[in-house]
Amino acid sequence: MGVQVQKSYEPQRNTGTLYLVATPIGNLEDMTYRSVRILREVDCIAAEDTRQTRKLLTHFDIQARLFSYHEHNKHASGPELVRILGEGKSLALVSDAGMPAISDPGYELVRLAVDAGIPVVPIPGANAALCALIASGLPTERFLFAGFLPRERKKQREELDKLGRTPATLIFYESPHRVIKTLETIRDMWPQASVAVVRELTKRYEEIVRGTVTECVEWLSDKETMGEYCLVVDRGGEAEEAGGAEGAWWAELTLEEHVERYERESGDRKDAMKRAAADRGVSKRDIYNALLEK
Repeated sequence: MGVQVQKSYEPQRNTGTLYLVATPIGNLEDMTYRSVRILREVDCIAAEDTRQTRKLLTHFDIQARLFSYHEHNKHASGPELVRILGEGKSLALVSDAGMPAISDPGYELVRLAVDAGIPVVPIPGANAALCALIASGLPTERFLFAGFLPRERKKQREELDKLGRTPATLIFYESPHRVIKTLETIRDMWPQASVAVVRELTKRYEEIVRGTVTECVEWLSDKETMGEYCLVVDRGGEAEEAGGAEGAWWAELTLEEHVERYERESGDRKDAMKRAAADRGVSKRDIYNALLEK
């Protein structure tokens, strides 16, 4: 594939334009003037959930033809939407809330449009991950958005083990049904990590809980968890103290492989866990607990 140059605001002769339109994550006042205008002007709108989007369109008195585009029909709907764009019609892609193509299948549609030479224009607006980050009180100069962690505890640990090597603030999405279990896994890995547990952003019950992950787990343990959550975890300082883990010799190893490598050298399992813990900037107990669940 050669270099492709898109001049977004030059008139298009043969194709329409794909607009990626941000929608509110809760408060309808966060809808921008530009987003409303674009949704009124396009020929059609592709929505993750047409029922949700219709409510939004009704509120702003927007009349538009709606198409369904989501995880379960993307392989059939994507090419059809690109065909419509290829006929010179304009299309807006929206998700249920926030920026499309973030933790939803919008990326695949964007890729199809790019490959077909169709201009793709972002229409910015609300985003839960960035809102949570800037309100967290944690470092913002370097961050990594990781979406949803795996559901299975063992796979969660493996994913956190990889992510924790990057000296950055980590951002996760989580459902109210799993948020405590996910925080417990994070606590087992990094018990003293500073976190912000953010829920119901821009809505009436917006809440931000700040503290160490251990403190936040204790605080949530007897509370009813409701609404969608963002978890913001500071790993910047600890990862750097771990000796520049990103470029370390063990960076590509799993936790078990790391310990086994030292165990082969010394023949002492306890000593191997101690050395691996020192490399990763965690306690020996954290290493022991993590291996116990494997």
